[in-house]
Amino acid sequence: MELSADKAALVAVDLGAQSCRVSMLRWLRGVPQIQIIHRFSNGPVSTTRGLVWDLDKIVKGVLTGLRLCGEQANDGIAAVGIDGWAVDYVRLRADGSPYAEPFCYRDERTSNAMKELHTLLPADRLYLLTGIQQLSLNTLYQLYADHGAESDSPMKWLNIPEYITFRLGGLPVSEYTNATHTQLVRSGSHDWCEEIFRTAGLEITAAPKIVPTGSMVGSLHHQELSVPAFSHTQLIVPACHDTASAVAAIPAEGDDWAFISSGTWSLVGVVLSRPCVTQDSFKLNFTNLGGAGNLIYFLKNVNGMWLLQQLALEWGRSGVFWPLEDLIRTTSSMPVPTALVDVDDPQLLLPGDMLAKLNAQITRDGHEPFALNYQDIPRIANTVFHSMADRYAEVLKDIGKLTGKRLKRVFIVGGGARNAHLNRLTAQRSGLEVVAGVTEASTLGNFAVQIAALQGDNDALTGVARSSVTKWAERMSTGAVA
Repeated sequence: MELSADKAALVAVDLGAQSCRVSMLRWLRGVPQIQIIHRFSNGPVSTTRGLVWDLDKIVKGVLTGLRLCGEQANDGIAAVGIDGWAVDYVRLRADGSPYAEPFCYRDERTSNAMKELHTLLPADRLYLLTGIQQLSLNTLYQLYADHGAESDSPMKWLNIPEYITFRLGGLPVSEYTNATHTQLVRSGSHDWCEEIFRTAGLEITAAPKIVPTGSMVGSLHHQELSVPAFSHTQLIVPACHDTASAVAAIPAEGDDWAFISSGTWSLVGVVLSRPCVTQDSFKLNFTNLGGAGNLIYFLKNVNGMWLLQQLALEWGRSGVFWPLEDLIRTTSSMPVPTALVDVDDPQLLLPGDMLAKLNAQITRDGHEPFALNYQDIPRIANTVFHSMADRYAEVLKDIGKLTGKRLKRVFIVGGGARNAHLNRLTAQRSGLEVVAGVTEASTLGNFAVQIAALQGDNDALTGVARSSVTKWAERMSTGAVA
């Protein structure tokens, strides 16, 4: 199937923890045209149950975006693919309806779950089984924390991108890249790890079937989308983990490059053909996530723009407003700060009181605390940027040691690709060439997987071919994104 101007369009939905986008791809005289059709805000909500996602708002936002796409796609829509943040899930009643609003990964109910589970299944054994880093937000610890808390009977569950696909008429599945992020998949396989389910007291029959990246999981059927454009629309699971989609959008070859998918989180890593599961990678808490093309993304989570997002909320409540673009411009001419902070301090992963948490680190090292005023805000941002770059460089150095790769380049994709100041600092501290990629990388990677699947460049067991995804990502990166 050769996609051209006279063929149907494609739609990619990218669910972000802060912002969600519905985009459409059309070809105009052989040139790809990607347009963001609908954008809507997202964010966790505090309730009596805890910190949850407004699932109805997300579903309505997606339906609105799809409806707008349907109105504009004169030649119809061939396929829809949905990616998003990982680990969070929707528990389902017997009729497929949601049991309750899904918890946000930042909810504090998991604060003791990891420690408790490790008394049953030691951390080193768990890492050997899965190759996944120890983070309390992982699906495993969330399910363990939920076990028996709100329902006596086990309920089926779906990660959020796959749940939205299910709502649109797809099969209830878990796509490979998203499944690996749960810390429930046996390392190097496409199978759930029975030992983990059994030891954690979780019901393996409640877990969805794992399918390869690029699988077609049904046709779009929804009462609110009964327009001609959706008459023959396939539902394709792309790399449902948004980071996997973003890395799939990097049109790079060779063995000398790394990536940073920069957004709320910064995912710093490299692409491998097989998992790297060693004592050293365990001690440094690196993870082996599934990637498009049946590859492994060996990476580490680094606290990203979440820090500034939280700080901006505090500044705003005090009547102080500094647009991010202005902060980047102002800090780019500032000197190196006298002190850096540990951006991966567990306290900085939780919402609220971010300035106080930063000051706790600063004062502990004998430095004056920051104040909430126009003079100190650029100093705070400059400290955060330098600290992030320093952490990036440290992680990239560790990656070289663990994998034996001799890195020369690092591709930065996602919203952080626009932060020229942070990019320069990353280049200076890491000694690597920094290549700024596309901002909407998850969307572009989502489309690349869809095209590869529609062209039949896939395998029933391993999914779409990496070479095909890379080819289409490179072709689309030269087109227009509006």
